[in-house]
Amino acid sequence: MQHAFEKIEPVLIVEVLTAVIIIWRIVSAQRGKELFIRRIPGLNAIDEAIGRATEMGRPVLMVPGIGGFGIVALQALSIFSYIARSTAKFGNRILMPVADPTVYTVAEEVIRDAYQAEGHPERFDPDSIRFLSDRQFAFASGVAGLIQREKIATSFMFGEFFAESMIFAETGNMVGAIQVAGTIQTTQIPFFIAACDYTIIGDEYYAASAYISRNPTMLGSLVGQDFGKLLIASLCVLGSIAATLVALNVPMLSNASKWFLDLFTIR
Repeated sequence: MQHAFEKIEPVLIVEVLTAVIIIWRIVSAQRGKELFIRRIPGLNAIDEAIGRATEMGRPVLMVPGIGGFGIVALQALSIFSYIARSTAKFGNRILMPVADPTVYTVAEEVIRDAYQAEGHPERFDPDSIRFLSDRQFAFASGVAGLIQREKIATSFMFGEFFAESMIFAETGNMVGAIQVAGTIQTTQIPFFIAACDYTIIGDEYYAASAYISRNPTMLGSLVGQDFGKLLIASLCVLGSIAATLVALNVPMLSNASKWFLDLFTIR
């Protein structure tokens, strides 16, 4: 029986090619080349939603989910940093209820830095970031109450959400807020789609930082990863074609197809 580590060469080749493509795209972006990223309506709506809150004179709500501190929470805080810079510019009041102590500490620093970056550190209110509870439905009740009392104009929900997602979205809908949501939890995406104005789906969540900031390194990395996915998908398609040719025993092509299959097959 053959083990995976005994056929590491094909995998290594694919990994090296993917790494080279990513580095190539990053360097191209840093040299000023314009890289195309398709339009993401939910992220384009952020400025519109903040503008609506400014006109109405009502708060902007940002909920980073109920998950612990990790990649998902960091991505949410990266998006919220951009939102906080816009609210600092226009003088909007913000509210960020948090369910994890570590996320609370980091969120406070991220939002403070966003206000300082815009030159309005005096507008930052430490009470705008609130630790409510680390219990799921206690946190959900607290956020729902906050939405009702403050009559928020805009709600941004990015992070890990579970059963409480519908409570947040429906309560926001009741007060007439524009809602933009994004999560990696596929079981909660249908609820956000049903109750929110815009929903960030799938890889869009992780592409948000690059899309919003237009940072060349992040853009290059994002586009390079897409090329890597295209490479792997192409190998899958070629493998399917090769297996078909071997099964049909097509003259002149079956040997080459068998070699290609053997290259990636573990027996």
